[in-house]
Amino acid sequence: MKNLAIIPARGGSKRIPRKNIKEFLGKPIIAYSIEAALNSRLFDEVMVSTDDEDITAIAIQYGANVPFLRSEASANDFATTMDVLKEVEKTYKEKENKTFDFICCIYPTAPLIQPSDLRKGYDLMLEKEYDAVYPIVSFGYPVWRGIKFNEGGRTQLVWEQFKNSRSQDLEPVYHDAGQWYWYNPQQVNDTLFTNNSSALILTEDRVQDIDTLTDWKLAEIKYELLQHPK
Repeated sequence: MKNLAIIPARGGSKRIPRKNIKEFLGKPIIAYSIEAALNSRLFDEVMVSTDDEDITAIAIQYGANVPFLRSEASANDFATTMDVLKEVEKTYKEKENKTFDFICCIYPTAPLIQPSDLRKGYDLMLEKEYDAVYPIVSFGYPVWRGIKFNEGGRTQLVWEQFKNSRSQDLEPVYHDAGQWYWYNPQQVNDTLFTNNSSALILTEDRVQDIDTLTDWKLAEIKYELLQHPK
């Protein structure tokens, strides 16, 4: 089977400037995603989809391919991940006459990715014939105890029926870990969250969304803890 890793990394970043190539513990953060993909030995090709010359140079330096640049339409603030992925698929087919059996979208700012998790996700997708598989993590606090403000400014529980429930009796709820997404391009067209998708559960110490500089520092701490567990 032919597998492709797509790492979407445009040049613009509002909250953390040059986020995709900002140094993370000694090397550009995108390098961790590239290395995880290469070290998994699952892919016939690891490519970076970008519109930026600096990102292109760094991607190639760390072993990825940049066979073509992203279009202006898929590099603006309104383009979705699926817009980028489908453009890459289309461009490979039209310009290089290449198609792939399975594709993995790997985000460029996810340094906690483990090659072994990529393998587990791939094996799960093949074994169960899922359309897509991605990592998830449980919310740190039961969402069923969520609180909101009413019109009078007073607090109230979102789900009053759980106000006297023990936390250990509440059903766990998970959210997307924001790291990678295996999918079958023949089955996935406009969303990775199909009725035939599944997930790999990760622990909180292996997941960190990075939107602020505080998030960045937390990711560095978690990375070092994973590298040097006590």
